[in-house]
Order: sequence, then C-alpha cells, then structure tokens
Amino acid sequence: MVEDKHDFEESNEEENFADMLEQSLAGIQPLAPGQQVEATVLQIGDQWIFLDVGQKGEGVLDRRELADEEGQLNVAQGDRIKVFFLSRAGGELRFTTRLASGSAGAAQIEEAWRSGIPVDGRLEKEVKGGFEVRLAGGVRAFCPFSQLGLRRDDSSETAIGENRSFKVIQFGEQGRNVVVSHRAILEEERARQRETLRETLQEGMVVKGTVTSLRDFGAFIDIGGLEGLLPISEISYGRVENIEDVLHVGQELELAIKKLDWQADRFSFSLRDTQADPWSKVGTLYMEGSTHTGTVARLANFGAFVTLEEGVDGLIHISKLGGGRRINHPREVLEVGQQLLVTIEQVDREQHRISLAPAADGAESAAPTRYVEKDTSGSMGTFADLLKGKFEKKGKKRK
Repeated sequence: MVEDKHDFEESNEEENFADMLEQSLAGIQPLAPGQQVEATVLQIGDQWIFLDVGQKGEGVLDRRELADEEGQLNVAQGDRIKVFFLSRAGGELRFTTRLASGSAGAAQIEEAWRSGIPVDGRLEKEVKGGFEVRLAGGVRAFCPFSQLGLRRDDSSETAIGENRSFKVIQFGEQGRNVVVSHRAILEEERARQRETLRETLQEGMVVKGTVTSLRDFGAFIDIGGLEGLLPISEISYGRVENIEDVLHVGQELELAIKKLDWQADRFSFSLRDTQADPWSKVGTLYMEGSTHTGTVARLANFGAFVTLEEGVDGLIHISKLGGGRRINHPREVLEVGQQLLVTIEQVDREQHRISLAPAADGAESAAPTRYVEKDTSGSMGTFADLLKGKFEKKGKKRK
C-alpha cells in the first residue's frame, strides 16, 4: 500500500513537471523558415553543433559552418551565436548561418530566396551595371552596383575576388536569373546595431565615429549603426573656412552627441565639445588692459577681427584704425594674416565679445605711412623757422 502511494506520488510529480514544461513553452512563437534567432551552444560533436534556441526541441547546426579552412572551430560551449531556422523534423530543429559553398544548387538558392537566408558568394568580375557573383553550388548571380555596399564608393574594382554574404532578392527562370544584394545584409546588421544604440545612447555622450563624406556645411559621421552630421560650426572653437583643411574621409574621431532625434532620423555631433574651451582663459590671461600679439583674421566694413588664439577673437573698430586719419575700410591699413600688437579694452564674457585697440607699440603698424616732400626752395625748412622765432623773442626781451 505504501509502495502504491509512493509510485502515485512519483507519477504525479512527473505529470506536474510535464505540465509545467508545456506551460513554459506555451507562449513561445513557432519559428518560420529563414527567421534569425540567437542561440546558445550546448554541445559540440564531430559533425553537429547542438543549440539551445528557446524552443521545444534541440537545434542542430552543421559543424563545418563554424570552422575555418583548417577545420578549427571559432566557437566554444556556452557561446551565443546568431543562426537562421531551416526546418523542423520531429523534435529536431535545423539551423544554418548561411548557405556556403558545396553541393548546394538552384533548389537551395531558391529556398534561400523564399526564406531570406544569406548565401555565400564570390565577386567574379565587373559587368554592365554591377558584378557577376558565383554562389554556392556554382550558381551565377548578378549584384547591381547599388546593392554591393551602403554607399556607392563601396562599389569599386577592389571588390573583385572577395567573398561576401548576400541576400537573394530575385530568383527566376529556374535559377538562370538570380539577383543578390550584399547591402541588404549590411542594412539588417545596422538595424540591429541601431536598436542597441537606441537603448544606450544619450545626448552629451562621447562616441567614436568615422568620417564618411564631406560637405560645405559639415561632415557626415558613421558611429556604427547610425549616421549623423557634424556641422562645420561644431568642428572647432576657431573659424573653419575650408572643411577639407581639417577633416578627410575615413578619418576616425571622438565626438560628443549633440542631438538625438529618433523619430525624424536626425542626429548631430560636436567635435569642439570634446576640446577645452579657450574662453576659459578670458578674464585671467586675457584681461582688460592687457596687451597681446594677435593675427588679423578678417576685415569688415566696420573693423578688423583679430585672433588672439584659436577660438578667441576680438574686434578693432574702424574708428580706432588709421592713426587718427579717417579711413573708409580697414584694408587701407591692415591685411589678413598680419601680426598686430593689441590692447584689450573691454570683455563681454556672456556674449563672447572682446573689444580691442592697437597697442601703443603697435599703433604704427595700423596707421598709414605718411611721406613729407623734401623742400627744394633753398630755405632751412622748419628747423630754420624755429631758430628765427627764437632770435626774435630774444630781441623783444632786450628792448
């Protein structure tokens, strides 16, 4: 009687465990062919790698897909990998990382097209409008220039001979008309990166990025998952006239995130926010009454802008130029690039404005040169007049 009770309890526990397992799996959505999932490597066998994919049943993956040319695996037990679902047979789930070279033929390429599974391919040669690509099983495909990379610059002759992953975007005529895209693979990866960035990025953070293109108004920066603008005004505290003088395509930078607008898909960065603000010296090094050597940066109708150091400019009003003579434009007495000794007259730290004047020692450099014509009348000039006046005064005193 006691044994019967014990057997009943064990049977009841097994049923409860089965019920719990079914309940835990009840909310799991079945996988669709071509669906990408993240899996954990459970065990590595001689031919198959067994995976935990959060489904009822084990996942299996051909070991050769994760081995290099020498047969060495690049994963270990416990690693997380991304795989594509192929099919279900009994309790076994078949997965792949992509259709690689081998015996795969048109039928497998068609399945990859229907399921969205990536296929490996080699860029054979450039043809009209794109590239000829040899896929797994020797199937030939066409990749348009626009589908090779995220930018047109990626479509170059240097790609010939490279092996890349592709998505089959068109399959027809029983495999005689196949169009593939490497760009689709890159866009999917960027979409995943973007979602990760959306959870982690905040305005003010410093990130690493690469210059992808230059424009008159700024540079476009790729931070891996999204691309944003670095306005020319945010490159430096100093004035940047030509962006190509300070940046080039492919250059890596550390930038501060200025603005994140996910809805409008607009992102902006700042390079100068990662630099020390030269205006912190204003009031200590650059004080009212102090004298400094500056460089004439710009000339305007109303005066001359003088750079004390990069990011710190002051203005000499036109009324202070000319050495007391009225001038119509600062160019009459100054030129861009000229070194000039100036005195700080006034500082407005809130408006970032500095009023300057030519220093006493530097006034001559800002005043027009005057020439006195030589007196050829035979008289002794101004000096003789002074002597004559002096003798006349003495004669009056004697009288």
